[in-house]
Amino acid sequence: MTGPAAEPAPTISLVTGANRGIGREVCRQLAALGHTVVLTARSLEQAEKTARQLARSGTRIHPLHLDVRDPGSIAAAARDVTETFGRLDVLVNNAAITYDTWQRAVTADLTVVAEAAETNLYGPWRTVQSFLPLLRRSRHGRIVNVSSEAASLAGMGGGTPAYSVTKAGLNALTLMLAAELRGDRVLVNAVCPGWVATDMGGAGGRPVRDGAASVVWAAALPDDGPTGGLFRDGRPIPW
Repeated sequence: MTGPAAEPAPTISLVTGANRGIGREVCRQLAALGHTVVLTARSLEQAEKTARQLARSGTRIHPLHLDVRDPGSIAAAARDVTETFGRLDVLVNNAAITYDTWQRAVTADLTVVAEAAETNLYGPWRTVQSFLPLLRRSRHGRIVNVSSEAASLAGMGGGTPAYSVTKAGLNALTLMLAAELRGDRVLVNAVCPGWVATDMGGAGGRPVRDGAASVVWAAALPDDGPTGGLFRDGRPIPW
């Protein structure tokens, strides 16, 4: 006689820059799918506040301090996830800054560009490197880099140089990671959520829930899903 079947282990998902905007909504949607969500922010107080706001019966949201610009902060967060969960199934690199509509490449303040790169490119890179041992312990590892069609070389023009160049770098990193992690069964994709009405995107964009759903699609891909692509709303867009 056999006993009751064991419940499947929950999917452990971590989202950076998750105290507001797209990151916050991604956490809400992942929790609604039954994921255990590690909601991170530069401020632990803000992470805890947002986790309380999102808390619903049956959802599990774990607030955590993580500043993608600070290697020590990332390492501490990785230790916390190791001790608490022992693995990581989904990493959503959402944290981003500097949609610099006031700049042009020919006159850009390169200090602003360098500051953007710390968060938009080096931040996700550092975070992947620190959490990769945990992702490799997963049977269904996923890395989702929140990017933008503004970084697509196929249609790139002038303007927003700090944002566009650093996100283009993130796209290149996505391709490299996808190639290098294919043998580890970790799917790596970039997602453009579209122009979304957030603090960064400004008024007039589409609802945050729609942009976040585009990200969640990549986080919840089946094992035979794509890797090394740039997508919006589940459809590929040119690099």
